[in-house]
Amino acid sequence: MRTLGVLGGMGPAATIDFMAKVYAADPAEREQDRVRLIVDCDPAVLDRNAAVQGQGASPGPDLARMARGLAAAGADGLVIACNTAHAWTADIEAAVDLPVLSIIEAVCDELAALGVRRIGVLAGQGCLDAGLYQNAFAARGWEAILPGPVGQAAFMAALYRIKSGALGEAERAAFVACADETIAAGAQAVVAGCTEVPLLLNTSHVSVPLIDSSQALAERAVAWARG
Repeated sequence: MRTLGVLGGMGPAATIDFMAKVYAADPAEREQDRVRLIVDCDPAVLDRNAAVQGQGASPGPDLARMARGLAAAGADGLVIACNTAHAWTADIEAAVDLPVLSIIEAVCDELAALGVRRIGVLAGQGCLDAGLYQNAFAARGWEAILPGPVGQAAFMAALYRIKSGALGEAERAAFVACADETIAAGAQAVVAGCTEVPLLLNTSHVSVPLIDSSQALAERAVAWARG
């Protein structure tokens, strides 16, 4: 059994949700046989969206520090419980000699199994500006469909409210509206490409398949840990 190190806290509720999904996906029947997680849930990591937009310092040093701590604690591999933070995967890989399991690749594998080619993406502005999903989709011949500026602005406002502790109908409505906008534009599936999105949005809220990035990563992490 391999030990998983989790770079978390971005935000904390999303990290807790990811951990719950790991254990829900773990097939072990005995407590003693379950996957070991070493978690650094650090909400002080610098704002990823601001950094991508050039409005704040890079969180790369924070993420590298977390990775080194997890490696020293005994992690055999790492996962990042934040989509946008994957823009600094190179900083993490430069800091430690450990594999980093990609949430982006995990989502793409789920989409490939569906056979869809036009995919709506609900993600933080930093994730979109970094092109994390757009580039991964383009490499596979798929099209990323994004919400328009008004919908994306409402999404970001809701996202920051969630990071401050709000989990209400107003936040869910902003996410549903963005999903519906991409579906109206031709999306055959929607990706919850921000780990806060699945806290409020599930398959009952959209008319096409919804890929939960946290769930996809949790399943990949369990499979990897179990070899």
